[in-house]
Amino acid sequence: MKIENVKGGYNYLPKEQNIRNYINNILVDTFKEYGYESIETPILTYYDILSDKYDENNDLLKEIYRLKDQGNRDLGLRYDLTVPFAKLIALNKNKIKYPFKRYEIAKVFRDGPVKVGRDREFTQCDVDVVGIKDISIEAELLCLYISAFNKLDIDIIIKYNNRKLMKGIILESGIDENLLSKVITIIDKMNKLSLEQLNNLFIDIGLTENNIKNLNKYFNLSIKKLSKLFRDTSNTILREGIDEINKLNEYIDKLNINKYVKLDLSLARGQDYYTGTVFEVYEANNRLSSSIGGGGRYDNMITNFINDGNIYPAVGISFGLTSLYELMKDKKIDNNIDILIIPMNTKIESLIIANKFRNMGYKVDIDNSNRKLKKIIESASKSEIKYIIVIGEDEINKGSFNIKNMLTGEIINVKINDIETLKI
Repeated sequence: MKIENVKGGYNYLPKEQNIRNYINNILVDTFKEYGYESIETPILTYYDILSDKYDENNDLLKEIYRLKDQGNRDLGLRYDLTVPFAKLIALNKNKIKYPFKRYEIAKVFRDGPVKVGRDREFTQCDVDVVGIKDISIEAELLCLYISAFNKLDIDIIIKYNNRKLMKGIILESGIDENLLSKVITIIDKMNKLSLEQLNNLFIDIGLTENNIKNLNKYFNLSIKKLSKLFRDTSNTILREGIDEINKLNEYIDKLNINKYVKLDLSLARGQDYYTGTVFEVYEANNRLSSSIGGGGRYDNMITNFINDGNIYPAVGISFGLTSLYELMKDKKIDNNIDILIIPMNTKIESLIIANKFRNMGYKVDIDNSNRKLKKIIESASKSEIKYIIVIGEDEINKGSFNIKNMLTGEIINVKINDIETLKI
């Protein structure tokens, strides 16, 4: 038997996991500050629920881990946290108080190609709100992004756009509605291709010279000029998109967060389920080329999923935890241990003393390695443990011990019976 991880799955040793936990803890604290609550959803889901919104040729269906249970039920491992979230809403729609603000950090699985930043088993971090139509929630999520990344000490720029605006401009360019999805896919690549490459792609899907001319013209105008140009348009979706962008810009100005955000009229976020505002977050100093977060408004997904005649407007964002780890993997994280106790033939007594400190809220480890004292202290110093206590028979007989501050070298003598009164 060859012992190895399944391709696309990884182990994380304590040093790596400490950084991952540090990231998660900061994110969770930020989510709570903004009134979001934690949920948990099942990893296993009925396959027909996972595949419901996709046609049989969609590439994502090929990436679902599909299996049968002992009852011969057709199941799959979740590939994201959005479908399980929609299922949770459907099963609890009459119990939930709206607006419902949730976050979930959990494992998902995709049987796709493995490359840097893309595993088969990975952790997603999603924040979603159901039940708010107003653009104010998009502004709140921008603030949440900024707050979280500031705490992580990562400089960011958040690109944003509106899918209604995109669709409206495409229709205004004289393009058939049946080509919307294909045109949006190409426009999403606008910043990565030359004008000639872009135009060739438009020609390949059947656009006319006039269509292409209009697209290039409109997508290079500012929102101010677009607002003026289409002030009296009868194109409803375009009008709504312009209004929503202008309203969000008003929030951005008043919240004084302009330096963190940038309107990008070519941003589409790929997925067709987005219905309004879309976001993508990038590291501002180009240490990573890929996005480190993204999301947007998806008013139809949960509404269509539940299909009970009610509207479930929704907005969600995600954090790319794998990318965040890459940015922070060299960060120095404080060791979790406050006190290291070294027993010298005093294992029982050392455990009693350790428990007294633990009951006071300190994180305490006992070294039972039987290594030489010098080696233990050297190792503790490298691990940046704050305090060391050696407990030998003399200390027990005297009823006191010395606690050494490894940073300052200060030594304090402490009576065993007075531990509860000690503050270090």
